[in-house]
Amino acid sequence: NIFRHQSMGKDRVNASRDGAVEITFAAIATSVAVMAIFLPVAFMEGVIGRFFFQFGVTISAAVALSLLEAITLTPMRCSQFMQKPDQESWYTRRVEGTFHKLADFYRNVLALCLRWRWTVVVGSILFFVLSLGLAGLIKKEMAPPQDQSLFMIRFETPVGSSLEFTKARVLQAEKLIAARPEIFRYFTAIGSFRSGDVNEGLMFITMVPKPQRDISQQKFIDWAREELKKVPELKSFLVDLSTSGLGASGRSYPVEFNIRGSDWETLRTKSEEFLKKLEATGFVVDVNTDYKLGMPEVRIWPDRERAGKSGVSMEDLGKTINAAIGGIREGKFTQDGRRYDARLRLEPGQRLKPEDLDSLQIRTIYGELIDLKEVTKTEIIPTLQTITRKNRERSISVTANVAPGKSQGEALEAVESVAREILPEGYRIFVGGAAQNFAEARDSLIFALILGIVVSYMVLASQFNSFVHPFTVLLALPFSISGAFVALLLTQQSLNLFSGIGIILLMGIVKKNSILLVDFANRKRYLDGLPLKEALLAAGPIRLRPILMTSLSTIAAAVPPALAFGPGAESRIPMSIAIIGGIVVSTIFTLVVVPCAYSLFAKLERHNPDVTPG
Repeated sequence: NIFRHQSMGKDRVNASRDGAVEITFAAIATSVAVMAIFLPVAFMEGVIGRFFFQFGVTISAAVALSLLEAITLTPMRCSQFMQKPDQESWYTRRVEGTFHKLADFYRNVLALCLRWRWTVVVGSILFFVLSLGLAGLIKKEMAPPQDQSLFMIRFETPVGSSLEFTKARVLQAEKLIAARPEIFRYFTAIGSFRSGDVNEGLMFITMVPKPQRDISQQKFIDWAREELKKVPELKSFLVDLSTSGLGASGRSYPVEFNIRGSDWETLRTKSEEFLKKLEATGFVVDVNTDYKLGMPEVRIWPDRERAGKSGVSMEDLGKTINAAIGGIREGKFTQDGRRYDARLRLEPGQRLKPEDLDSLQIRTIYGELIDLKEVTKTEIIPTLQTITRKNRERSISVTANVAPGKSQGEALEAVESVAREILPEGYRIFVGGAAQNFAEARDSLIFALILGIVVSYMVLASQFNSFVHPFTVLLALPFSISGAFVALLLTQQSLNLFSGIGIILLMGIVKKNSILLVDFANRKRYLDGLPLKEALLAAGPIRLRPILMTSLSTIAAAVPPALAFGPGAESRIPMSIAIIGGIVVSTIFTLVVVPCAYSLFAKLERHNPDVTPG
């Protein structure tokens, strides 16, 4: 703007002063509108709140300092160092000629659009509504899978397996994985860290850095999933730690929920049917549940009639079995100043099999020893390893990974669809872990969008002292969302937390273009006394250059992360793509839709445009 005033024949000092004063209001309005988006959102709770607190404070501080620099130091530097028009290089003159041609072309397009104002506005609204339909075609997830060169495998052998059996099977799986050259190191543990079950195991795997291998982490996980199926009597569940959910447990799965109900038998049968239907959808793999039937349980039934005839009391029967299997305290001993219980029971090798109970003997009241099996019956039945409850309701938890080529959003929609089809009244599902974080992040992003728009309208209304002009300014926002959706769909990126942050960022930065147009149109009408149409035709071409410069500089800043290939690039690419698409589409629509809407809404102004407000 200072350069424009210098081109009008003013000296550097006057051009700097007049140019800075002319855009001070627009600069303040733009900066405050950006901060109005981020500061309220920064104090939200949950995962979104943790991200936006740092992000929002950083953006707001940077914008505030940038505003201070723009209205103080920039005019000062221009007043001392800006070249005179007759000292311009050939390159500068060529760029100037290009901008003048663009301005003339834009003026002609704008004049045509102003003649068809309703057509332009209605057409743009139709474009926005249709673009919302693209959201159904875009993959949705909490965070995109990242190649961190790190993942985990959970192993399970049949319920009731011994430690030695589990170890043998896990070692077979370990050999398959360790033979691959992509593996840098690994750590294997037998037994669950949480429940202590000896039929479970874990394997933490670190791969060589991504540039040193020919296969991505995700493709290696897919290979390992199929290869580990060759190990007999071993189930393998792979965990990509990058998809476990920000803020969730490090071992969480992208699909995690529990089924709750009152009757255990109904819950069991419905959960089994639920899992079969869910696997058949093709949206999930590695489906696992904490419903583990198969733990062998030995039940001993006393024959009271024979025990009475033999002189065996129920108390003696219980004490004998307890002493042999569980052990009883028979005294204490002292060692190194401490007292310890002395417990008596059979040695491990004598109490491993159900048949070992048959060899136990019990003393009758007559002083004789008889075999335990003469007064008891034994029964071996499979039972549950654990029975879980959530909020005092019986519960069965289910975890799964997203199938290759599918998204977390599609998988969770499949879960909800199967639940509506299978579960009877009184039985329902509750998502948890990474799936719960995904749902909360989705709702928080929508709330952040609405909150940002409301706060921005309030701030702009106070700055423009109008209820009409803020609405005109905010017309740029819907088209930024349309552009972000189109860009994400064309590049096959997902709608996730990071692309959501990019959309929130767009809410703050795309308003600057419409603020520049509306503010300068107001100046032309109120200060220069131009009629409505002439004011718009004058403001548009003059503000075309700063609009294009700021938009192109924003796009240029977003291109490098959009093309990133280094560690963590998977999270930066969706955000950059959303910003680029939103800036491009919103800039194009702002240049034509905002002037048309301004001319329509001008009738609602309460001030007379021919009178300068005092």
